[in-house]
Amino acid sequence: MSNLAMPVDPAVAAGSPERFGYEWHNYAEMRPEYAEQFRRWTVHLAPDDWRGKLFLDVGCGMGRNSYWPMTFGAAGGLAIDVDQRSLASARRTLAPYPQVEVRERSAYAIDEDGRFDIVFSIGVIHHLEAPETALAAMVKAAKPGGEVLIWVYGRENNGLIVHVLTPLRKLIFSRLPIGVVHHLSLYPSLALWAALRLGLNSIEYFRLLRRLSLRHLRSIVFDQMLPKIAHYWSREMVETLMRAGGLADIRLAWINQVSWSAIGTKPADPASRRSR
Repeated sequence: MSNLAMPVDPAVAAGSPERFGYEWHNYAEMRPEYAEQFRRWTVHLAPDDWRGKLFLDVGCGMGRNSYWPMTFGAAGGLAIDVDQRSLASARRTLAPYPQVEVRERSAYAIDEDGRFDIVFSIGVIHHLEAPETALAAMVKAAKPGGEVLIWVYGRENNGLIVHVLTPLRKLIFSRLPIGVVHHLSLYPSLALWAALRLGLNSIEYFRLLRRLSLRHLRSIVFDQMLPKIAHYWSREMVETLMRAGGLADIRLAWINQVSWSAIGTKPADPASRRSR
């Protein structure tokens, strides 16, 4: 039986939902460090900025990124994904917060218009075949004057991944059964764990990784190995994507010296949006 309740559009399938479903089924525990990660990924928004707000979490995975806004006092939200294992994990994570609906829905098929104060997607649209289409759907779902935020992989400081891991992922890992990829992820995880303890700390990301357990570190390595698509975007590319989505007041932050958090405001006046 398929892990999805309905047939998946080829564009959706290209984003590897079934492979991420495997990940979120096997790494569904909540960890204290996830709170700090979320605050870094959403650096433009202070905890008080969530209070009383209605949010949309696009590509919610196991639900951890919808969990933290609720602890900050959000009014509620909608968390969407397409793989049944991801959705089941999200429902368990968000069980204390019935104000958050967990719904089967792809980033391309968001059926909301002008409803949410904050629309965000953490680590998802860089895995999509048509990220600009997903971002347009996110912008549509935001209220006029609402905020749209994405966190994506950066190209800067990721040369090893772009030039070595990406070819390996495309040629080998993305074609292997996901269980095999998970097994193989142990070996680079051990190598990275050892390197971090031997002094690999040249950038902020490595200093952050050094604080993590081997299991958490393996989940991150596995996450890098499993997708069919993974874009690594420069600052200019991220800003261009946000502007093409019709957003105003765009702000970017370099996260851990390897990734980008970008936020923009949906113009209240449609005419001003068209003129940009």
